[in-house]
Amino acid sequence: MTRFVRLVVGVLLVAPVLATATTLLALDLPALTRASGTVVRGRVVSTQARWTADHSRIITDTTLEVTETLKGAPAKTVVVMQPGGEVGDVGQHVEGVARFQKDEEVVVFLEARGTERFTLSGMAQGRFKVERAADGTVRARQDQCADLYLVDRQSRQPTSLAPLDLPLDDLKRRIAASEQP
Repeated sequence: MTRFVRLVVGVLLVAPVLATATTLLALDLPALTRASGTVVRGRVVSTQARWTADHSRIITDTTLEVTETLKGAPAKTVVVMQPGGEVGDVGQHVEGVARFQKDEEVVVFLEARGTERFTLSGMAQGRFKVERAADGTVRARQDQCADLYLVDRQSRQPTSLAPLDLPLDDLKRRIAASEQP
């Protein structure tokens, strides 16, 4: 096989994978913290999908009641906007968005979008579910991000990061340490 044919075959084999994923820079915890103006622990109050003002896209707003601020100075509630959702009979699916359930507890890494709304830093990379184990320990588990195609910040080559799963107190310490010069 010529080099050109191998290249074309390689592209054709990879293209379906790329077509079903959102491509983003892989963000480890220090990079995620630096990319976020606000990091909060909170409880999901509601999730509501809506059309954009020009009626061209659907956005889903998730309202969180802030129970602890880990970075920044947010209000008592924050609204996290994500692309996609369902309004009536119309749905728009976007790979890489985080899923929120009413009343679940989360830690989210946020970038401001105006004065009242935020987006998740790194899409699903910026959401950790807070879970209590039977023994009383509290853990923070990062979203799997399986539908994100991650690339390395320096090399721009494909990479993967194992989702973090650690005690909540360790996550908070690591966030604070990432803020130190």
